[in-house]
Amino acid sequence: MSKTYKATGINLKTQALGEADKLVTILTPEFGLIRAVAPGARKQNSSLGGRSGMFVVNELLIAKGRSLDKITQAQTIKSYQGLAKSLGKLAASQYLAEIVLCQALSEQPQQELYELLQEHLSRIEATDNKDSVLAHLTHGVFHLLALAGLTPQVQVCCLTGRSLTPNVTDPNWQVGFSVPAGGTVCLAAWERLQKEEENVKASPSTAKVKEKQAQYQTIVHRQEKIIISSRLNAKDLTILQQLSQPEIMPDAAKDDSWLSVEKILRSYAQYHFGRSIRSATLIDSYFAANHDATV
Repeated sequence: MSKTYKATGINLKTQALGEADKLVTILTPEFGLIRAVAPGARKQNSSLGGRSGMFVVNELLIAKGRSLDKITQAQTIKSYQGLAKSLGKLAASQYLAEIVLCQALSEQPQQELYELLQEHLSRIEATDNKDSVLAHLTHGVFHLLALAGLTPQVQVCCLTGRSLTPNVTDPNWQVGFSVPAGGTVCLAAWERLQKEEENVKASPSTAKVKEKQAQYQTIVHRQEKIIISSRLNAKDLTILQQLSQPEIMPDAAKDDSWLSVEKILRSYAQYHFGRSIRSATLIDSYFAANHDATV
């Protein structure tokens, strides 16, 4: 980069800096994540005040600095003003921003990530239904995970590799979801595996094997036991299996299983990114009152 450079970007995080400045984290298609100072942005009537707000898209002229770059000019292209009109929309947007911040890179083009985020922000902003906000959030999280190469396995069992078809006619039908294993697990296969492991432990030959291992100080590497993180009913799995599609089915947004599915993907994302999603607490408080969120 030269001493000054141009970029187009969307603001994902802002924080106060000094007496009147803001430090803005910006996702750009050209350079990935940029952290730049918006000088005087907290002053009344500052030209950078509104332009340094959350989810504002600007054309920027940025000056390189020794430690931090500095925004010298900003021209707003788009601002998602509709997101701030609803606590649910704002929380969902901040949630997606946190996911993006977990996976975005600096000094590398992030065109696909930049476009995918804006696509899902536009869908959240455009919806006028509370349940649809949750559906679009969940859809966006799945697509962002897929872009990061972290797509959970939801079409087949992680143990057997066999296809899983939800039985919507059976109210007791269930399938497991294992975060460490990476997706769905047939409960019948998982229970058989548990019994086999118990039988091996109880076998007399096991003690002899352990004795020999102790004699020769052999190190044995075992596969970790598969833990069922949650159990899904047929409606939950149906939703999960449809999330890879470009669009949500119109009627699906009204389903009462979205919060359960969102919590499954939340646990999965937090496990792989190694950090909690702070905006998720707002999602719980805003949506949980009208949903049965037992996972």
